[in-house]
Amino acid sequence: MISLTVNGKRYDVDVSPEMPLLWVIRDVIGLTGTKFGCGLAQCGACTVHLDGQPIRSCVTPVSSVGARKVTTIEGLSPATTHALQVAWIAEQVPQCGYCQSGQLMAAAALLSRTPKPTDADIDAAMSGNICRCGTYQRIRRAIHRAARQQA
Repeated sequence: MISLTVNGKRYDVDVSPEMPLLWVIRDVIGLTGTKFGCGLAQCGACTVHLDGQPIRSCVTPVSSVGARKVTTIEGLSPATTHALQVAWIAEQVPQCGYCQSGQLMAAAALLSRTPKPTDADIDAAMSGNICRCGTYQRIRRAIHRAARQQA
């Protein structure tokens, strides 16, 4: 049995220690906002926070989580009122939407450590998150908008 805290709630899961955190989140706990993209930590669709730091849950064994806190897109703001979520909608970022939870989680980590990011800060922080629809300009605008709203 492995214990972990996801979005402030403790879960005891009976899984293999090597099971990727992504599958524990989605298939065992039932939070399906975090997406499977590539399984190789290359696309960013599976990004969640581990003690506030963005990680790729598709390659993170659940046994490595320990007592650290996991935050998924559902935990960012259950009422979708986080400044980034509001800005995402205002800037019409999503198209297909598949990468969006990972994009939002990467952006949230950026804003927590750099409240007023430059374009270069945004590009560096978001470089590991791929958007197949190519909404990178909208993503950048939304991050700037959210940063202004949080100020």
